Amino acid sequence: MQSPDFRHRAVSTLPATALVVSALLMGWGCGQNSDPKAPAAATNAVMLKGAAVGMVWIGGGEFSMGGPAAAATVALRSGLGAGEPMCTGLRDGFTDSDPVHRVSVDGFWMDETEVTNDQFARFVAATGYRTVAEHAPQAEDFPGADPALLVPGAAVFVRLEGPVTLEDSLQWWRYVPGAQWRHPEGPGSSIEGRGNLPVVHVAYADAEAYARWAGKRLPTEAEWEFAARGGLDRKAYAWGDVRLEENGRWRCNAFQGRFPDADAALDGFRGIAPVRQYAPNGFGLYDVAGNVWEWCSDWYRPDTYRLRSVEGAVVRNPRGPSDSLDPDEPGVPKRVHRGGSFLCSDQYCARFLIGTRGKGAVDTGSSHLGFRCVQDGQSPLAGGR
Repeated sequence: MQSPDFRHRAVSTLPATALVVSALLMGWGCGQNSDPKAPAAATNAVMLKGAAVGMVWIGGGEFSMGGPAAAATVALRSGLGAGEPMCTGLRDGFTDSDPVHRVSVDGFWMDETEVTNDQFARFVAATGYRTVAEHAPQAEDFPGADPALLVPGAAVFVRLEGPVTLEDSLQWWRYVPGAQWRHPEGPGSSIEGRGNLPVVHVAYADAEAYARWAGKRLPTEAEWEFAARGGLDRKAYAWGDVRLEENGRWRCNAFQGRFPDADAALDGFRGIAPVRQYAPNGFGLYDVAGNVWEWCSDWYRPDTYRLRSVEGAVVRNPRGPSDSLDPDEPGVPKRVHRGGSFLCSDQYCARFLIGTRGKGAVDTGSSHLGFRCVQDGQSPLAGGR
């Protein structure tokens, strides 16, 4: 699931502590693997020591972008009990990821994992950078808001004591003053001993700033999906068509149990997991489904695929539309999120399905949103890198 965009929702409609939360929470989410053995790497993904540390060479190619196929959604629906809530995408279709269309991308390097707290801390130590969540929202962006409410903070998933209806996500999301990447759950929380967890509460500008410092960039949506598929074209998941769990083996960090109050943590984690807890995909990439959402560089529009596929030709290296439009919040600029998070569930958000899309306001981070980077370069097989 994705968090509501507090920074663009009228302050007067929220409790005093829930100042500004909305488009960021619209990102959607997936837990520990009992068998972290990696499958054989596909031939167009290469990992070489001394080449790009912590990165994998993705050799590029052509693939079917979008989905999932109707058969996958039918299978997921069949796994829900009578009367259980159902993710709207499973019920009505993931309309913004239709139609499936052919896309080609050139080769690139990609981080094996999402950027971790330790990695982000090194960036901050070297640059003195302060994230968006560490700055107070500007009064001019929230006309009429009580200045006392315009304080630094971020959107945090809050565990509830009992069942609720699923119509209003503000029931389980709170704008927590003082929440930021060093204090993921708010003041009093810490990343001490959590260096290997993905960094969260990063807005788009924060992810871009890190990428520039590291000599990298954020992936396009097409690059992200090609890499996440790991060489498996037209499959429902990054690991194929098998469900999230088989014979006790879980493939990603998602939400099991009654959403949002009763996460059974059958996958080994209740909340965010450290990186590399589940088997990588065929290209050697970890956590491309679940754990935390990941920023992509494309502007979000629900009609992108429909407009792109009109001519029927293979689309080469698409960079996304020139502007953003979310009919739910037409005045809020949003970029694409991919991969889902630890909050993904068949009951509310099944966007651990590899072709599905998320969205988030560019000035908003949350406790289930991170990123990974890519880097342009030469194939290690061709140029002796």
